[in-house]
Amino acid sequence: MKKIIISKKILLAMSSILLLSACSDVLNTEPITDHVAAAQDSGNVIKDAAGAESDMNSIYAIFGDENWQFDYFFLGDAGADVAYAGADVQEFFQIDEYRIISTNYVVARDWGHLVDDEKKCNKIINYVNAVTDPALTQARKDEMVGEASLIRALTRFQGVQTWGDYPIVNSYISSVNSANFDQLYPDLYPSRKPISQVYDAIITDCLVALDKAPASTSAPSSKYIPTKGAANALLAKVYATKPNPDWGKVIQYSDAVINGGYSLLSNFDNLFDNAHEGNNESIWEVNGQGQGTLINSWCTNVFIGSNWKKFNTPSHTVYNALDTKRRASSIKKIPTTFADPYWTSYTQFPNPWKMRATDGTQNFYIFRLADIILIKAEALAHSGDLAGAMTLVNQIRTRVNLANIAPATSQDDAINKILNERFLELAFEGQRWFDLKREGKSIEILSQQTYPVYNPVTQSNVVTPMPYIGNLSTNDLVWPVPQSVIDNNPNLTQNPGY
Repeated sequence: MKKIIISKKILLAMSSILLLSACSDVLNTEPITDHVAAAQDSGNVIKDAAGAESDMNSIYAIFGDENWQFDYFFLGDAGADVAYAGADVQEFFQIDEYRIISTNYVVARDWGHLVDDEKKCNKIINYVNAVTDPALTQARKDEMVGEASLIRALTRFQGVQTWGDYPIVNSYISSVNSANFDQLYPDLYPSRKPISQVYDAIITDCLVALDKAPASTSAPSSKYIPTKGAANALLAKVYATKPNPDWGKVIQYSDAVINGGYSLLSNFDNLFDNAHEGNNESIWEVNGQGQGTLINSWCTNVFIGSNWKKFNTPSHTVYNALDTKRRASSIKKIPTTFADPYWTSYTQFPNPWKMRATDGTQNFYIFRLADIILIKAEALAHSGDLAGAMTLVNQIRTRVNLANIAPATSQDDAINKILNERFLELAFEGQRWFDLKREGKSIEILSQQTYPVYNPVTQSNVVTPMPYIGNLSTNDLVWPVPQSVIDNNPNLTQNPGY
């Protein structure tokens, strides 16, 4: 009995420390339960309208953290064949070269950010309706719940795609003490839930957003918050990505977006020139507002510039594959003295060019229409409508003055053509790694990566396999659970191979 009491005191102390940590704040594996509400006075969690709006601002501000500003793009692009790691940080080389380890600090910080993001959403979802301040109308409360639910769904979608089995976070806990510790233990030290269960929770959150989130409009301000249109877009991608995809649902929700008042911009470059924010193609974008504001889009500075070697160096594969219009908008060569094993003997070094403003005002997309059109194309291909799928691919190609693609000869041929179009259209938007995983093509395609080596005798380049492609295995398709998190939570398990 004495040993048990000592152990409980240790756990309580650990819990208090965790509550002070942004990286391990509050976790729960079950739906919202009475015992969580009983542990605190729900009327005091959010006190008034000003407090609720402040809490919503803290949710919007998550898109200024390292996960959404930096690591999301790095994993999606350098984790695939769009980019090389660039820069000089070993932890990013691990991700790029498929030799990541469980003590990698990037893995730990992204887990921590997503956990904290969910906690912020939970506070609004669980307690905004208890606010009695008449300045906070029921209509605004509903909007807040809808927006917070969609952002929580997005963070869970990122978590389950990155780690597989993932804790489901539903509670918000403001304090832990000896009286409530036993009740809250499962919330503080959760286990990972199966992938299918996480997707069920994501879909539930999206449906709440469809019911309560603000309606989509043509006003730019509508594009900077989670709306019903964004909920449709996320549902389309979720149903395409979940185990046993439901292609009928993908088509249903894609059509809701396609028929929802959005349209492709005629000029591809206008999507990224920072002069057409909140445009007609935008479904949901992060609104960079500059230095010292709610969201400072500092990420551009780590991708472009000549003052130090930047991250996400464009690969030769994407540089050579891009058509003239999309290459000009996606990659910019800047005069520098930088070189690396993959770009040598060059006086101009390539940089990603879709995010260009370096003053913190750059916007970037979470969803845009071209992405969802190509998701629908995947669904049509999987449903046997190969011609319909290629029609949608050609719609994207027409915008950049490309000829129609050859008819698909099989379902696999159609999927490969769609993935290639997504490769060209969405390069440097953080999509490629997740696209290849969704279609089960990661090892097949990424194991073919090459780069040119200059032969001074023949004065020509020789195509050479990337030295690290042999590292890629099925285990590498999910990240390790951070070892520091496992050390603090005996109920968490590690992914195979780590």
